[in-house]
Amino acid sequence: MYSCIGLAVVLLLGCGVLQSDATVAEVLDENNKTCIYAEMMVNFTVQYETSNSTPSTAEFVLPTNVTTAGSICGNETVAPFLKISFGNGHYWSINFTHSNTSYHGDVFIFGYNVSDSTIFHNASQKGVIKVVANDTMPPVPMDHYYRCMSDDVFKQGNVTQTFWNVSIQAYIKDGNRSKDATVCSADTPTTVAPVTNITTVAPVTNITTVAPVTNITTVAPTATPKPTPTPKPDKETYKVSRGNETCLIITMGLQLNYSTTAQAPWKVKNIEPNVTTASGACGGNTSTIILNERDTVYLVFSFVTRSSKTFYLKGVNVTTVVNGSAQQLGINNNLSYWEATLGSSYMCNKDQVFKVTDKLYINTYDLRVQPFNVTNGKYSTAEDCSSDKENYIVPIAVGVALAVLVIIVLVAYLIGRSQKHSAGYEQF
Repeated sequence: MYSCIGLAVVLLLGCGVLQSDATVAEVLDENNKTCIYAEMMVNFTVQYETSNSTPSTAEFVLPTNVTTAGSICGNETVAPFLKISFGNGHYWSINFTHSNTSYHGDVFIFGYNVSDSTIFHNASQKGVIKVVANDTMPPVPMDHYYRCMSDDVFKQGNVTQTFWNVSIQAYIKDGNRSKDATVCSADTPTTVAPVTNITTVAPVTNITTVAPVTNITTVAPTATPKPTPTPKPDKETYKVSRGNETCLIITMGLQLNYSTTAQAPWKVKNIEPNVTTASGACGGNTSTIILNERDTVYLVFSFVTRSSKTFYLKGVNVTTVVNGSAQQLGINNNLSYWEATLGSSYMCNKDQVFKVTDKLYINTYDLRVQPFNVTNGKYSTAEDCSSDKENYIVPIAVGVALAVLVIIVLVAYLIGRSQKHSAGYEQF
């Protein structure tokens, strides 16, 4: 599998942020034993035309609830065939070919049903459209499975498919999946061959003693220049729509702090709202917003629900494009930030810094976000972040203490007055 660079590609680089759980597809033979096994995460983005000739983009994921009807285990004469069907008439399939010692993916087909109005809103076309591509999976030994955790992007016309966390094995014998993997090149670290030819230099024995220099002029050290302070980023409200309705809102000033390599200095960049556009997709349990600054910086924020009670930020991916080449600054699909109750919005007036990776931190200013249950395109009641709530702890505690003190003084005063009043009627 190969990677392509382009706008639609960059939109989904590292797209683990759109899907939180891998899809598992398993094909069983006549003895109810596994003959093909696939585990993967896939994001699809499809550009299509609406009935009023307006271009639109649909973005969706391969769900975990799929079927494998129509798949074939294969044998010496018939090639294995895996077909994964999902949703309203969508499917993804791949057939395999083999030699005496290895196998690999041959051709895969993605069929999407533009009649599915839940994904393709007001599409001008109807029916299932097929996209065919040659798979470039390397040869895999017959007793191995293929694994690729890195992003793999295919672009065919107006369709972009992004794969990651992929594990596939065909030609499984007796239902026993292999534990040995053939790993894709993107997951294989580059090693540098050790230096073995070392030339030994003979030690210098004739040393001429030079008289010490006594007249030394001391030069004041040059002060290290301080970095120019970065101004606070401008705040902006970004929205994602589903059909004609807003389904996600986020307001914030956004700043990136990153380093591209271990030796490179850290850089600070403010996201400029006036040259940044927003797109994305909303679902019942997952919502995503993609921020695009001048086609050179792409930020993907993915939100998911937790037990149908709260939502939180689960994934972040930041990619830059320089001279047509994409570079991923950082991706993390196991975050747990900005949690609030479903039906409300999350708000944090305090400046926040949160870690994406060791080389990428994101600063937010005046943050407010609601990725689910947006009504009339407006925020619902806000739940403050813990840092905001902490600001109220001290004044509340002081207020309670003062109230208790006043009560104590008042009670003591009343008791004392009562005792003095009783003493005036004592009999001697």
